Amino acid sequence: MIATTSPAKSQRFQALTGIRCIAVCMVFIYHNRKYWYSWLHPEVMRLANECHIGVTLFFVLSGFLIAYTYEDKPLQSANNYWRYCLVRCARILPLYWVILTVYYLDKLYGNYHFSALTYTLAHGFSDVHNLDGINQAWSLTVELNFYLLAPLLFFLGQKHIVWLLLALIGLYAAYWAIGSVWQLINHNTQRFFTPTHFLLMGTFPGRATDFLAGMLLAKGIRQQRAWLINIPYKTIIGIITLLATVYSIGLFQPDPYHHGYNHPMGMLLSKTLLPASIAILLAGLICEATVLQRLLGSKLLVLLGNASFAFYLIHISYVNLRLKTWVILPDRNFILLWLIAIALYKLIETPVYNHCRKLLCVSAPRK
Repeated sequence: MIATTSPAKSQRFQALTGIRCIAVCMVFIYHNRKYWYSWLHPEVMRLANECHIGVTLFFVLSGFLIAYTYEDKPLQSANNYWRYCLVRCARILPLYWVILTVYYLDKLYGNYHFSALTYTLAHGFSDVHNLDGINQAWSLTVELNFYLLAPLLFFLGQKHIVWLLLALIGLYAAYWAIGSVWQLINHNTQRFFTPTHFLLMGTFPGRATDFLAGMLLAKGIRQQRAWLINIPYKTIIGIITLLATVYSIGLFQPDPYHHGYNHPMGMLLSKTLLPASIAILLAGLICEATVLQRLLGSKLLVLLGNASFAFYLIHISYVNLRLKTWVILPDRNFILLWLIAIALYKLIETPVYNHCRKLLCVSAPRK
């Protein structure tokens, strides 16, 4: 029998920090899978080919943590909203800017070709430029977009879920309209807000169901909804449904080099059952005292979870490419990258973030 803990007494949700380590490890596997094609079993390779869902896990988790932490507080005044935005920017931008600047100062890579698009994360709105600079930073554009809109979305969700859904649909329509009008005016050669597949997979409106799943979970946890709290075996159900969904998406892969979400049914699963199964798993980690909860809440996993953002920024693209010019270990530098990520987290990310919070005189939690 699985014991149930009170979410109100677990303010830090330690297991949710630990699962960030799992999410970023999945992304690492996804980006290095090409090195293992020749010796992994095809069915294992099918799952590895869909390990990009680590990003989906991050988005669902972000939707939960921001909704649970802030609710409508940022909208109580213009000053509150301004501080909220600055705190969220301080969470992701400083370390990203440091790595990006080093990249541009390296003659072999950025070669001083500084770009306002990458520094502002506006490059993430373009299908041509979204992989510029630090390739994986496209997801930071999605994340920041959510941060800026989240208070309004929470407000609409409190009024009625229909208003929230209409707002998200309207936002997607606005993105599509901007791209279409831009194309009519000057052909939109840089493909901002277009094509459709890019909108669905690379922008906040297209990934909105990921964040929405987390937001709805936060509402259920905060309001102690019986349908969520009292359901037994949420952790087990979440793991089974998540694995089944990922495998099902993989069934639509035309070959080992392409993804199941490129098929309409795979895309539908990735927008519905995938974030829902992740939300169920997170509910289990919050509410149920399990071995997995204790493991993810251990000191090591919490440390790695806290350093996961730094790891995400360096596991591919510039830092790892530069690292590979010096050493390539059998694990594709996996452990070495974690050591560097922990150092970046301790020496740059945390001190800068805490300093920014002090300047803003806020006590918002790190997550």
